[in-house]
Amino acid sequence: MKRILILFLSCMLLVPSFGSFFVYTSFKLNQDEISKTICVQRKMVFNSCNGRCELQKSLKKYADNEKRMQNNLKEKAEVVYIQNTATANFKLVTPIKSAAKLFASFDKKPISVSNSTFHPPSYFI
Repeated sequence: MKRILILFLSCMLLVPSFGSFFVYTSFKLNQDEISKTICVQRKMVFNSCNGRCELQKSLKKYADNEKRMQNNLKEKAEVVYIQNTATANFKLVTPIKSAAKLFASFDKKPISVSNSTFHPPSYFI
């Protein structure tokens, strides 16, 4: 079931990239009918167009539609900004005072131990 869903979603992602291919394929399948009914030069004796003018119109229309959709998405992306503010409750911990000398000898036991170590928030890493 997962594989079928993955294949379906992959195909759905690839369909928009084949838009001009679909336009060209539908033109080739209906080229005779297009050249006889829709083509601007259909009444000419030596018609060398064979409906290609209509293909160019369809491709241009598709490209303009794609550009318009892209601009719409860009405008929507520029409008939507979400700001999450993280509120952290920091508690003040009184520091442990030690009477340790600057150059303490290592043969004695430590005088004080700090149990609270500062850790930066994980979303900065």
